Amino acid sequence: MAAVAALTPLAYLVVRAFEAGADTVWRVLWQQRTLELAVRSLALAAAVAAACLVLGVLGAWLAVRSDLPGRRVAAVLLVLPLAVPSYVAAFTWIAQWRDLSGFFGAFVVLTLVSFPYVLLPVAAALRTADPALEEVARSLGKSAPRTFLLVTLRHIRPAATAGTLLVALYVLSDFGAVSLMRFEAFTLGIYTSYQATFDRTPAAILGCVLVVLALLLTVGERRARGAAAVRSARGAARPSATVRLGRARIPALLGVVLLLVLSLGVPVFSLVRWLFVGRSAGVDVPDLVSATLGTVTVAGAGALLTVVLAIPVGVLAARHQGRLSRGVELASFAGHALPGITVGLALVFFGIRVAPQLYQRTPMLAFAYAVLFLPLAVGAVRTAVAQAPPVLEDVSRSLGRGRLLTQLFVTMPLAAPGVLAGAALVFLTSAKELPATLLLRPTGTDTLATELWSSTEIGAFAAAAPYAAVLLVVAAVPAVLLDQFLRQGGRR
Repeated sequence: MAAVAALTPLAYLVVRAFEAGADTVWRVLWQQRTLELAVRSLALAAAVAAACLVLGVLGAWLAVRSDLPGRRVAAVLLVLPLAVPSYVAAFTWIAQWRDLSGFFGAFVVLTLVSFPYVLLPVAAALRTADPALEEVARSLGKSAPRTFLLVTLRHIRPAATAGTLLVALYVLSDFGAVSLMRFEAFTLGIYTSYQATFDRTPAAILGCVLVVLALLLTVGERRARGAAAVRSARGAARPSATVRLGRARIPALLGVVLLLVLSLGVPVFSLVRWLFVGRSAGVDVPDLVSATLGTVTVAGAGALLTVVLAIPVGVLAARHQGRLSRGVELASFAGHALPGITVGLALVFFGIRVAPQLYQRTPMLAFAYAVLFLPLAVGAVRTAVAQAPPVLEDVSRSLGRGRLLTQLFVTMPLAAPGVLAGAALVFLTSAKELPATLLLRPTGTDTLATELWSSTEIGAFAAAAPYAAVLLVVAAVPAVLLDQFLRQGGRR
């Protein structure tokens, strides 16, 4: 079911791409513009992913393992940039520095909103690391830096590579930041193609290319993640030792503060400024409340459906290694690479032709969110199930419980923090989603994202500020809960 859901828009793309014939497909593929879009998109994804890998690993290590002053507060604050939609971040940066645009502007904005995708899983891996492994390395004469390189990094490598993959996929599918920064990536090229002509075939072909790029990234991540099992601290009697930073303590604190200022301070300052500028015009409170309720409703429905679809995929990937599990997991990642505008248009076509009773209703939009964000939930479920001791399932089976009952009453309770973390991550990401929401939102329903975009399109920054501010609050709540779920998982 999950694989079918993820592949439905892809099937539509393939049909639309080839309906004009193979000659048209090859002509579009070999155009210089297609190559330029591919190079631009991959360069941006690689640059942002590399920067997020460095920031995420260092930030997680400082917040979990070091004696950084205020590290518990820093651990919470470093998660909050995940709640800032890319288009809100781009809007706030442009409002302060109007000349910021192009590759550099998109790189800055996407890095500052994406590094928590790496920080969160790495922090969880650091909390579950067995301190004995590092202590043995130190007892053998390894220095602290070599211990970190040879032992700690090996433990967090699967989490870091998985988080980096999500960053790369997020950048490939981003529409809001690249459009506001006027950087012509694949998503903006597809949108322009849809808007510029009645012929949708070139845009469908470009969408297929984007899916291929995403699948290549996913395969590369699986190879980098490796298959070696790493020992965790589950059941350990003591936590890992805190590393003293010494003279590096103040520079490390200043680095964390600078990162928080750039990722949170600039958006908050800009929004407060525009709220102050627009105070004389007042706030349309009924519309603001209606948009907030609409956001919570559709994002909650999307999170519920996504987790329901992700659980069997995550269990299969964690407990049954083979071609089937690899194929299903790869299929679940396909939709995440599709830009929201492409998924939205695909489901508009599907709704009008196949399921008109669902068109522009909440279930159709929830399905779009499930297609787009299934990998977020699958990754969380897979990691949580993999950390649940298989021996407990064996005991349950030996006592006469079947496979299904064992999964429901043994595996799922143990994996609950990770599953809830996945639900929280999908909720906050759905609340921020823009293009598919614009096309598929239920009739008469507006969300914070759509109201914000409508105002920024006409340059009404003061009118957009209240919706942006409430959207940040709505998205910040699951971001904080997400961090708490991962902390609970690390202490189990």
